[in-house]
Amino acid sequence: MQLTSLITLTFLLLGFYSYGQTTEQAWLTDNDFLTHIQIETDSLYDSPQRINLLIVAKEYLHKYSIEFAYQTSELLRTSQIAENRNARAAINGGFFNMDSGGSVSYFEINDSVISRSRTPGLKWAVPDSLTNGSIILYKNNILEIDSANLHHSYEDSKMEAFVMVSGPLLIKDAILQDLPDMKFTNNRHPRTCVGITEESIICATIDGRSETAAGMNLYEVQQFLLEIGCQDAINLDGGGSTSMWLKDKGLVNIPSDKTGERPVANALLILEK
Repeated sequence: MQLTSLITLTFLLLGFYSYGQTTEQAWLTDNDFLTHIQIETDSLYDSPQRINLLIVAKEYLHKYSIEFAYQTSELLRTSQIAENRNARAAINGGFFNMDSGGSVSYFEINDSVISRSRTPGLKWAVPDSLTNGSIILYKNNILEIDSANLHHSYEDSKMEAFVMVSGPLLIKDAILQDLPDMKFTNNRHPRTCVGITEESIICATIDGRSETAAGMNLYEVQQFLLEIGCQDAINLDGGGSTSMWLKDKGLVNIPSDKTGERPVANALLILEK
């Protein structure tokens, strides 16, 4: 990431948390294409917050690849999935079946459909209002966040390396998207999100359900991501699943489950080429 861009984002974050006690750390990894910023504040949205941002510079697209790794039945922690693939960094991915594993929304890798939307009668099914977005990686290593194609015409296209339907879609073309009026949206929870700015891809985890980290409702998440420059953004699985792992640092957030990091069905990985 260009130094000027990092300085701009750092000052933006410091200005955004200008009240209360705020701790911010920023460092570059060895290859200078990943930036990790960790923020702890007691004042954002009148609440304590602990946020981790993994910033991936677009100018280094030739040095890394973004991939989704998945489990069809056995669940593994995000850190385990990442270590198995020798990734540089990872966050947890989309919604999944906590009983039998597997995704509960449309998921395609290398033109093979891994899972389709589950029927509403299933316990871990996710309503359409929460899966109205998609995160798409094209085979030229360009990442896109867009509205979900409900007819899944991705199957007929050979341009995508992977497609994951998730949501809700939070921001599109720098415009805040309408959100469903429900507890999932309105209550504060831990969150995992991906956003795209002019110069970078931002993976974000927001801790919650503790005295030191309240979590955010999705309106707060939208506003926060817009403030740090995201033009497009999507929500992924959150709650106890929220995890961010770095090869040089290990798990950098604090998951909300009492047992620690939750096993999941898929994860978004950053790998060196």
